[in-house]
Parts: sequence; structure tokens; C-alpha cells
Amino acid sequence: MFRRGPVSAERAPLQQHPQEQPAPVDEVLSGRVFFVGSSGGHLAQMMPLTQLFSPEHRTWVTFRTGDALGALRDEKDVVWAYHPTTRSVRNLLRNAGLAWRLLRERRPDVIISTGAAVAFPYFVLSRLFGARTVYIEVYDRVDSPTLTARLCSPFADLMLVQWDEQRALYRDTIAIGPLL
Repeated sequence: MFRRGPVSAERAPLQQHPQEQPAPVDEVLSGRVFFVGSSGGHLAQMMPLTQLFSPEHRTWVTFRTGDALGALRDEKDVVWAYHPTTRSVRNLLRNAGLAWRLLRERRPDVIISTGAAVAFPYFVLSRLFGARTVYIEVYDRVDSPTLTARLCSPFADLMLVQWDEQRALYRDTIAIGPLL
């Protein structure tokens, strides 16, 4: 099991753990994919990744908002999650139920997310359904980890960041450069 988590607040240097190396990207990115994330900037940062998977192997899970409706109008498989998620236990439980149903019915091979809170149930439940997980930290948080990254990183098989400076915030990360 790949164990990830944020490092202390004083930004300790990146720790290398030979027994806990991140999974190779080509090993994780194959098969049926769920792109799970909030609408807006989170969704926009995942859109460039569509070229890695054919349309019939992609499922999008996001919020039904104007920008998401426009961005995903040509996608074959879109599932609308419940929002708002900030401080809403009701919607967290509703999204957990949705995640359970979708993971059980569709059995994705990989779940990719840039956050936010909607991703957490998918990352937790991924272990029960054998799905690999990839978390990509958002590009606009360079000095501290996001709450969703802190919650999802222990369940992430691959932790990606968009800036080299973000590598100090998490263990075993790969810097991929900005997606936008």
C-alpha cells in the first residue's frame, strides 16, 4: 500500500521512502476512469487529461453548474454530484451513497481528482472496489496543502503536484507542471 500524507507545518524536506515509491504513471493510468471533482477551476484542471482516455472509458462526476454543463456538453457519461459540499454533512452522506453506487456498478480502474470535497468518498471507497487513485493538487495552493489533499492523500496511489514548490508539502509526489 502506498501511504501518503502531508508533512508538518514547518515544510519539512521531501522524504524518500524506498519501500513506498509512487506507482509508475503508466501503471496507474489505464482502463476505465472516473474524473471526480468540483466544478469551476477543479474541473478546468482535469479537462486537459481527457486526451489520455477514450470517451467511452470516461465518467465525470461533478456539480451541475453552468460552467460544468458547458465544459462537459460533448461527454458521453456525466454524473451530477450533490453540492454545496462545504460544511454540509447531508451532502457528504449523499455523495458517499452516490460514490458507493457508482463504484459498485461501474467498477472504474482509476479515479482522478483535483478536489474538492466531492472526491473524498471516492478515494476512501476505492480500496473496497480495487480502483487506483490519482490526486492532483490544484495549481493555486503552493504554500500549504488543501484540506481535500490532506484527506485524500492517504488513499492516493499517485500524488501529483503542479509546481515543484508543492513537493515539500506531501510525501512521494511527482511534479507534472501546470495543467492549465
